[in-house]
Amino acid sequence: MISDFGFRISDFQRTLPFGREAGCKKLKTQNSKLKITAVLALGCAVLFVGCAHRGAAPATTRPSAPTVEPTPVVEPVEEGFTEKGIASWYGEPYHGRRTASGEVYDMHRMTAAHKTLPFGSIVKVDRRDTGADVKVRINDRGPFIEGRIIDLSYAAAKKIGLDHDGVAPVKIKVVGHEEIQPVPPPMTTLGESHGCFWVQVAAFSDHGRASRAEAELEQAGEEAVILEGTDGLWRVRVGPFDKEKAAEKTRNRVTDAWPGAHVVPCGG
Repeated sequence: MISDFGFRISDFQRTLPFGREAGCKKLKTQNSKLKITAVLALGCAVLFVGCAHRGAAPATTRPSAPTVEPTPVVEPVEEGFTEKGIASWYGEPYHGRRTASGEVYDMHRMTAAHKTLPFGSIVKVDRRDTGADVKVRINDRGPFIEGRIIDLSYAAAKKIGLDHDGVAPVKIKVVGHEEIQPVPPPMTTLGESHGCFWVQVAAFSDHGRASRAEAELEQAGEEAVILEGTDGLWRVRVGPFDKEKAAEKTRNRVTDAWPGAHVVPCGG
């Protein structure tokens, strides 16, 4: 074949440095490298788009707001109300702090926290695994952990062995009610305290109930009296005692039947 420039193309091809076959192979190799490079470039572009779409949130993203527990709805309950679930207990560092009812939490008293039972409810707590039981007075709110229905004070937990187990299956039953009233913080003075002390067993807005409580205490051998307060409550007390230690001893003796019993100074 003759080109426009007057020489054969075949003669030109023979003049290539590597000959026709070598030249073609070199062109094919270069084309292959270009194709591989193009494929790799395309793959990186796809990966970049995918990573950009699924990338982690920037470091400046604010954490989500903490979940706020809803305010429990308190509804009146009749004596005999029962509930099953898990019981736990609490002590330090809540000892000496105000409870939701306004009382000062004393881990050595027979009290408990419940989500919705009215303050002052007397509840019998039965361990379903061992049969041990204890009576407590509701004066706080909690526990707010799914599955748990009651948080016992340390003293109540100790009586049924919960202080060692931590949690246990229980059945609770409302067996009565006492009026809630603020009480002074636990006395922390070391040694014997002298003066004048009462064991306040309960306080009622109804005088008839106070009289029945007084009779029950006298039948049990206690010297009980009824004192009328300026707030309209009838206080049933045992004593008085000239030593705090003696009052505490009596409180411990009556606390099984009257879990809300506590020591108060005379005039309090």
